[in-house]
Amino acid sequence: MLIPLMLAILAQSPATSQAVEPVPPLSLQGKTHHVQGIDTDGATLWVTSVDRSVRKGYLMAFSVADGHLLRSLEVQDGDRYHPGGLSVDATSVWLPVAEYKAKSSSFIQKRNKKTFELEFQFAVEDHIGCIAVTPDWIIGGNWDSREFYVWDHKGTLLRKVTSETGNAYQDIKFVSGAVVGSGTLTGRQGAVDWLDPKTFRLSRRLPVGNTPEGQPFTREGMTIYQNRIWFLPEDDDSRLFVFPLDTSLVH
Repeated sequence: MLIPLMLAILAQSPATSQAVEPVPPLSLQGKTHHVQGIDTDGATLWVTSVDRSVRKGYLMAFSVADGHLLRSLEVQDGDRYHPGGLSVDATSVWLPVAEYKAKSSSFIQKRNKKTFELEFQFAVEDHIGCIAVTPDWIIGGNWDSREFYVWDHKGTLLRKVTSETGNAYQDIKFVSGAVVGSGTLTGRQGAVDWLDPKTFRLSRRLPVGNTPEGQPFTREGMTIYQNRIWFLPEDDDSRLFVFPLDTSLVH
């Protein structure tokens, strides 16, 4: 059964809304534990997840065609076993691996997106829960993205900005010149926000609904690819939900 998703665009003009339908959900063939983040190039879906019971974090790759598991790697480092929201660029996967608590420590890792070999990493004295990559910067959100960090690609901190949106972003991406973050507002209302990357002020907000099981679609994994928004809100036996996205939001 297809699930209607109510979308509302809040911007300078009066809000508009529309009901859109997803493509049929894709079941991933492999345990995803507790999903943290996703990204895609249309053929491969990269997923980060954590299994707190055994203190292990994972970076995984799945086929978008049929959901089968292509590759999986443990990425924990001692007390740092919590990989967060990730982003891919042309050749690499960027992900944070943090302690599982706020105000702790992290490594920001750059890994080859085909082999998962570690190419570069740098340390951060905070829990970084999600990463977006631009041609010039790496943007990280800490626990619930209360603050944003901006580094260059060598790991030098350029600035730190307090978030004023009230959205606890779990996965962020850089799309068409904007930082796009998905998370939950007060009352577990899911929302996807478009932010100005210079000021991190809210430009647009897209409230979203819940899965049939009652989870917000924005519970953890989100990405945008070719005018579609992708969500991976479920743990263990995860299903990928993909919705058409109004092109005015991505251009």
